[in-house]
Amino acid sequence: MAATCTHLDQVRKVTPSGQGCEECLKTGDQWVALRVCQSCGHVGCCDSSKGRHATGHFQLTAHPIIEPLESGKKWRWCYIDQTYL
Repeated sequence: MAATCTHLDQVRKVTPSGQGCEECLKTGDQWVALRVCQSCGHVGCCDSSKGRHATGHFQLTAHPIIEPLESGKKWRWCYIDQTYL
């Protein structure tokens, strides 16, 4: 059974910070998939990517919820509660 997320109050209407992972673009690395922070709009790469920058952003900021940047994908993930929304 999935856990309940207690962080939905931190979801904001955000604009993605770019069309690629901010950190990978700076270093020239490639990513597998992109995630958007639902608190501030930071775009980072997924955990299947070398940099794992979306998770790194969570570790630095404690912003708990991400969703995919790719169109047509409709899910969210809460890092703190470790559950899909």
